[in-house]
Amino acid sequence: MASTTVPTPIPARMRGLNRAEICDVNFSEFIRAWDGGGAGRAPAADDAILPGSALDARGFRELFESQLISRHLDLMARVLRVQNKVFYTIGSSGHEGNTMVARLTRHTDPAFLHYRSGGFMAERFRKLPGMDPVMDSALSFAASKDDPASGGRHKVWGSKPLWVLPQTSTIASHLPKAFGTAVAIEQARRIGHPLPIPADSIAICSFGDASSNHATAQTAFNVAAWTAYQKLPAPVLFVCEDNGIGISVKTPDGWIARNFAHRSDLDYFAADGLDLAKGYGDVQRAVEHCRRSRRPTFLHLRTTRIMGHAGTDFEIEWRSLEELCAVEATDPLLRSAAIALESGLMSKDDILDLYEATRARCFAAAEDADRRPRLDSLEDVMAPLAPYTPAAVQAEAARTDYAERRLEVFGSEAKLPENQPPRHLAIQINQALHDLFAKYPEALLFGEDVAQKGGVYTVTKGLQKAFGARRVFNTLLDETVILGLAQGYANMGLLPLPEIQYLAYFHNACDQIRGEAASLQFFSNGQYRNPMVMRIASLGYQRGFGGHFHNDNSITALRDIPGLVVGCPSRGDDAVTMLRTLMALAKVDGRVCAFLEPIALYMAKDLYEAGDGGWQTTFPAPGEAMQLGEGRVYGEGHDDLVVFTYGNGVPMSLRAARAIEAKHGWKVRVLDLRWLVPLNEDFIRAQAAGAKHILVVDEGRRSAGVGEGVITALTEGGFGTTPLLRVTGADTFTPLAGAAFLAIPSEEEIVAAADRLAAN
Repeated sequence: MASTTVPTPIPARMRGLNRAEICDVNFSEFIRAWDGGGAGRAPAADDAILPGSALDARGFRELFESQLISRHLDLMARVLRVQNKVFYTIGSSGHEGNTMVARLTRHTDPAFLHYRSGGFMAERFRKLPGMDPVMDSALSFAASKDDPASGGRHKVWGSKPLWVLPQTSTIASHLPKAFGTAVAIEQARRIGHPLPIPADSIAICSFGDASSNHATAQTAFNVAAWTAYQKLPAPVLFVCEDNGIGISVKTPDGWIARNFAHRSDLDYFAADGLDLAKGYGDVQRAVEHCRRSRRPTFLHLRTTRIMGHAGTDFEIEWRSLEELCAVEATDPLLRSAAIALESGLMSKDDILDLYEATRARCFAAAEDADRRPRLDSLEDVMAPLAPYTPAAVQAEAARTDYAERRLEVFGSEAKLPENQPPRHLAIQINQALHDLFAKYPEALLFGEDVAQKGGVYTVTKGLQKAFGARRVFNTLLDETVILGLAQGYANMGLLPLPEIQYLAYFHNACDQIRGEAASLQFFSNGQYRNPMVMRIASLGYQRGFGGHFHNDNSITALRDIPGLVVGCPSRGDDAVTMLRTLMALAKVDGRVCAFLEPIALYMAKDLYEAGDGGWQTTFPAPGEAMQLGEGRVYGEGHDDLVVFTYGNGVPMSLRAARAIEAKHGWKVRVLDLRWLVPLNEDFIRAQAAGAKHILVVDEGRRSAGVGEGVITALTEGGFGTTPLLRVTGADTFTPLAGAAFLAIPSEEEIVAAADRLAAN
């Protein structure tokens, strides 16, 4: 095999050009200067492109065309960005070898892609007739409303028909959900759930060498190996596109191979992504191994990065000219051109004609895309973010066509939960979960200690026994994994209920919801969704156990996530009807939901005095459900003092109301918000109408708590002159033992706040 000719050093006249122009010129000059000879006869379509190669001539020609499409999309973006016709310049140049991964996998293998995946996408577009990788990509670059991937919301590599789930600027955050999708392919089959893709599909996940060091990536590698160690299937193909640098930080030579080549239960393959003839067979072996063995597979794909990290990265300012020239000499398009010439498949003129025709095609598509409409209203921007179809959700929540299965689960008519005496919150949540698992055979519940133990607070007790270990199971201790699994199951049409053991632990994995699950509908223009109901043991007031990891009342991180639904019941019957609605929201509208369970109220039975049973409730009959945003009113029509609260604040405020009524003669109304995101501002304002005094009781911290949202709604609703106070938690971490109660509201503080209102 003849060696690739290295371009001559860049002449002084060209040193002022940007590197994109230089790489463009390099290619044409390389072809014109070719003197490496060529075969006397062009290979037939089915012949090996070069002796010993697993790649035939037809396949090479198509891969080369896909590489050229990717390159010219990059070049087009650099030129038209300065004209404000495109808005994204992180390119794929040097990574065009990922075309091999696309060719050797199927369009029904879910793909979660690195942002340098232009070649992969161009090649995958061949899998279905009538699709145009150039026009679709140009629409995305131009942020056009006609972009079939995101509707103009971001430059993403994505396609619903091609099973490419859109990613934005992924820094390893997509690896856990790729693993979760791989596991879900097998999990769905085991529980008899119909898959939207073939049963032998694999999940593909590509990322850079720098990203492989990220904690989220290491989480995914670890759980993949943990799963394989137990001989459980996890057919995920991790594709590390190693270009040796992350923005400007170089990866130590040999680090990726040293770090991954000998990991147990993570099967390592290496391939040359700079040379289609050499790399194809190795990529093929990795793909076939993953599909056949159903084991996590690590494909170390050698790439390079030319033209910098993005259009704003002027490498000449921080890399030597000699180093840049050496990197550009490894351009994979030069090697592909050499293969075409060496094999006799193409002449110099053939290659140059194809190169320029591809350039013209990309620029024409970009100019067309620039003339298309862009998002021009906030309504358009937000349309796919938080879909809500109230009638359909309510109908689903009230659906009762599973009565026979309920009887099987609970044992008899007499044992149905609605036929039992009043119970406390934990039991009613447990009964609701049994009920919902009977209703939704595709539901899965998983997390730490949820199976045999039934959870730290026994809320999931008996679920695994009733529904089996395939639907209720423990995970390893990693919240990022739990939420990655939830996304994977959702991708395969299942209905996950991940449990996060404590609210403080959610913060370990917040980005799996903020950056991934909750953003998917937005960035896919509603084509993909991550329906789930995330259960979290939450809030403060635990006695005899605590510290800030177990008495966490910070809801701020949840309130900041666009599109997320957050519900927080304070009593058992509300928990049941809220869970029914949350499951319906996930099922019907694909919503990502959080269900905050107040730990201190799990076992609460009494309200005013010991033994009164005032905080136990009966189980709502099937068909009863709570509307999204619907609050609960205690003391309808009482206007002297209106108290807005939630969670632990509800029974506290009710007890304080008795003291306030006795002390001041006021009639007190207590409002349980129940839904914390989105806040029902219409409900808040309607309940404030006619109020003589208003009190907001929020156990969260004073800064950025739910109470701020309530006060904003009141102020913007014209209630700024109504006497109003807040009773909140302090801006502190929660200490251990009795000191914790110094940092959160008490009944005495609520009464004292009413005293101040009365005095004014």
